[in-house]
Amino acid sequence: MKCKLFYAVISITIIFCNISYGEIRLPRLVRDSMILQRGIPINIWGWALPSEKVEIKFNNKTYKTRADVSNGEWSVQLNATKAGGPYTMTISCLMDKVVLHDILIGDVWLCSGQSNMEHQMKLHQEKYRAEIANANYPEIRQFDVPHVTNLQNPQNDLPTGYWKPANPNNVLDFSAVAYFFAKAIYEKYHVPIGIINASVGGSPIEAWLSEAVCKDFPDIQKTAQTNKDTAYINTVNRKVAAWNEVNQIHPSEDKGLNGQIKYYDPSYIPKEWHTINIPGYWEDQGAKNLHGSVWYRREITVSASMTGVPATLFLGRIVDADEVYINGTFVGKTTYQYPERIYQLPAGLLKTGKNIIVVRVINYSGKGGFVQDKPYFIRANGDSLDIKGYWQYKAGKSLSPDRYMKNGITIQYQPTALYNAMIAPIIGFSIKGFLWYQGESNSGNAVKYKQLFPAMIEDWRKKWNQGNVPFIYVQLPGFMDANYLPGESQWAQLREAQLQALSLPNTGMAVTIDLGEWNDVHPQDKKDVGHRASLAAEKVAYGENNIVYSGPIYQSSKIVHGTPSGEGNKILITFNNVGGGLISNDGEELSQFAIAGADKKFVWAHAKIDGDKVIVWNNDVTNPKYVRYAWADNPRGANLYNKEGLPSSPFRTD
Repeated sequence: MKCKLFYAVISITIIFCNISYGEIRLPRLVRDSMILQRGIPINIWGWALPSEKVEIKFNNKTYKTRADVSNGEWSVQLNATKAGGPYTMTISCLMDKVVLHDILIGDVWLCSGQSNMEHQMKLHQEKYRAEIANANYPEIRQFDVPHVTNLQNPQNDLPTGYWKPANPNNVLDFSAVAYFFAKAIYEKYHVPIGIINASVGGSPIEAWLSEAVCKDFPDIQKTAQTNKDTAYINTVNRKVAAWNEVNQIHPSEDKGLNGQIKYYDPSYIPKEWHTINIPGYWEDQGAKNLHGSVWYRREITVSASMTGVPATLFLGRIVDADEVYINGTFVGKTTYQYPERIYQLPAGLLKTGKNIIVVRVINYSGKGGFVQDKPYFIRANGDSLDIKGYWQYKAGKSLSPDRYMKNGITIQYQPTALYNAMIAPIIGFSIKGFLWYQGESNSGNAVKYKQLFPAMIEDWRKKWNQGNVPFIYVQLPGFMDANYLPGESQWAQLREAQLQALSLPNTGMAVTIDLGEWNDVHPQDKKDVGHRASLAAEKVAYGENNIVYSGPIYQSSKIVHGTPSGEGNKILITFNNVGGGLISNDGEELSQFAIAGADKKFVWAHAKIDGDKVIVWNNDVTNPKYVRYAWADNPRGANLYNKEGLPSSPFRTD
C-alpha cells in the first residue's frame, strides 16, 4: 500500500512538472518540411514558460536562449546557411522536446494580394493538366496562410497551416501564379523554393496595411478605429443579414421549385418557354429588367462512346450564381460569378441518346446569364459535345429592385484586417522577397493607391528588418470591353500608380497588359504571369545584370519640330528596357498611341520605331504636347514590345 501511494505521488508530481515546466509552442510556420532562407541569419522563435531555458540544435550547432520573463516568448538567430537539406531541428527545454524533420534551406517568397494571386491551380485544371500531372518538385513547397481576420490588434500566430511539397495532388491547392514563379526560379537556380501564400480574393490594399501606415491616412485610420468596436460591426451585419434573409428567393416563390413537378425533373413538360442563346446575357436577348431566378433547359443527344464513364461539364462563367441538373440529378452549384464552372459527372449519369440539362441561374443586379468567350461543352472518354447555341428559358422568380441583396461590412476587406491576422504572425520569418498581385479592388481610386502602395512596401520592409527586401509585383492586365476611341480609364490610372512604384529601390514589375481577358477579371494565363515575375526577380533579387527582365518602360519625351508652319511636329518617346530593340510584335503599324495638344483632346496617332525610340504624330495636331500609350481598361492591339517578347507598360506623358 505504501508503494502504491509513493508511485501515485510520483505520477502526480510528473503531471504537475509537465504542466509547470514543459510545452514548447512554435508558430505554425516553424514545423516539419519548412523551407528556411539561405544566405542570411535565420530567425526562429516560439514560446515557453517565462524565464525557461531553451536550446536549439540545428546543422551541428547548438543555440541557447531564455524565454521572456513576462510572456515566455523566445527567439534565436541561426547562422546563415547554404542551400541544402534535408535537416532536422531539435528544440528543447527542461521538460519538453520538439523535433522537426525534413527541413530545407533555400529561398522563401511571401506571395500576397487578392484573387489573381490566390487563384489555385485546381481552378485552371483544363489549361494546365500537363503541368499538374508533372508537378513532381519536392523542393518547391507552399505554406498556405489560412483566411483569418482581426480588426483589433496584430496577432502573433496563425490558427493552422502546413508546408506541402509540389506534387500532382498538393499542387492543386497552390497559388497558380506563385507556383509558376517558384518553378521558373527553381529550374534556373536549383535551390529549394518556399512559397508563403497569404492572399485573399477581393481584398483591397487597405486590408493589408498595418495601423502604423493607416495613421498617415486620416480617412482610413478613422475607419480602422470605428471597426474596433465589435458591437458596431455585429449590429450592422445583423441588420443586413436579416434584410437578405427576408428578401432572398425562397423556393416557395420560384415557379420552378414550387410546383408538383420541378423544372429540373425529366418528366416536366415545358410550357411557354422562350428561346435564348448560350453564351450571352438575357438583357441583350429581349429580357429587360429581369433579376431573380431564371431557368435554362436543353435536350442534348449523347453518343454511346461518352456514356458509362465519368464526364466533365464545362459551363463557362455565369452571372451571378447557378445550380445545375442533368437528367434530374443535381451535379453542382456555384454561389458567385467569378469561378469558371467545371462540374464532374459520375459514370452512368449520361445516357445514350436524349439527355436533359437544366441550369437555374440567380442574378441580383446588372446583366445576368452566361459569359461569352468561355468553354461550354461536355467531355467524356476523349470525346466532347458542344452545348453552345439555342436553349429554352423561363423566369422562375423576378425580383423588384428594392429586393436586391445588400452588403454588410465584409471584415476581410477592412483596413488592417488581413495585415493583423495574416501578415503580422509571419513577420520575422526570414525571406528572399515579396511577390504581390493586387489592385483590381482599388481601381476606382488610383490617386489614393499611388500613395498607399509605396507606403505598404516600405512598411513591410521595415517590419521584416532585412533592408530593402526585393519587392516584385504584377501590373494589372487588360480587362473589360475594348474602347475604339481614346478615352479615360480607371484601370490605366491604377497601372500608372503601379508603374510609379518602380521609383522605390529593389522593386520589379511584371507587365501583363497582353495576358488579360476582356470578360474575366481572373484570366486563365497564370504561367506567363509567373514567368514574367520570375524574370523581374532574377534581376532584382538574384542580381542577374545581363538579362532582359522587362518590356519597354517610358523614360522621357520631347517635341520634335517640323516645318516653320508647325506641320509635321512630332513627339519623340524614349524608353528604358528596350532589350535587343523595339518591335511591333505583330508586324503591323504601332497601335494604341494617342496624341493631343494643349487642350488634351486625344486622338489616335501614327507611331513608328526609330532605333530605341518611338516617333508619334498626327498631322491634324500641329502643336502636339502629350502622348498616351495603351491608355484603356483593355487596350486591344497594343503591340509595342522588345525583341525578347516583353510588352511595353502603358503610360501617359500628360
